[in-house]
Amino acid sequence: MQDYTLYYWSVPFRGQFVRAVLAWAGKTWHEAGDGEIAKLMDEPVELVPVPFMGPPLLIDNANGFAIAQMPAIILYLGETLGLMPATPPLRALTMKIVNDANDVIDEITLQGGQSMWTQERWREFVPRLEKWMSFWEETGRRHGLTAEAGFLLGGKAPGIADVVTATVWTTMADRFPVIASIFDETAPLTSGLARRVSALPPLAALAEKARRDYGDETYCGGQIGMALRKVAGETAHR
Repeated sequence: MQDYTLYYWSVPFRGQFVRAVLAWAGKTWHEAGDGEIAKLMDEPVELVPVPFMGPPLLIDNANGFAIAQMPAIILYLGETLGLMPATPPLRALTMKIVNDANDVIDEITLQGGQSMWTQERWREFVPRLEKWMSFWEETGRRHGLTAEAGFLLGGKAPGIADVVTATVWTTMADRFPVIASIFDETAPLTSGLARRVSALPPLAALAEKARRDYGDETYCGGQIGMALRKVAGETAHR
């Protein structure tokens, strides 16, 4: 039996953070699949494993515990797998990074496609995207991060904050040349960290699996994915 069952769509978007932490921890999981997700979402709330509006949803097969909402899933995995930092301040900062990443992907998709990207809207958004990147850069700088060495919250080994950082930024940068360019220019320390951590075997294997399973360009899917590709899939952003 697999360690976990993950309900998330066949795209490397919000659920990719859960996959990344599971891969990092050396855990196994079964992907329920898009059809099962749609079926579960249509069930009466009293019949679902945990009340939820949409995936990701994770079930711990060892004890049957179910949890939804990406940051809550990451917190559960971090606590139960011994991946969280030892001190309350670093644990709090870790969860801040997770929630910041969740906010970034909400904003990059205009809150899940509530509106569509246009070139003008994208130009107006770029300074805000750069500000988001600067949060990571300054956090790392305060903890001794350099482009060649170190980790986002210090320490001698990558933690959840580093895995989440690598996942949020390299998943986008690998698919959108404009974002890759902005990232390298705005946050060179974080860019170096994200590439180092993404190259580690568990995350490199997960990224390769995502390319095989979802394609080289798929990110969030649907009309918002196509609109994002139009504005962020070029080679220049100015």
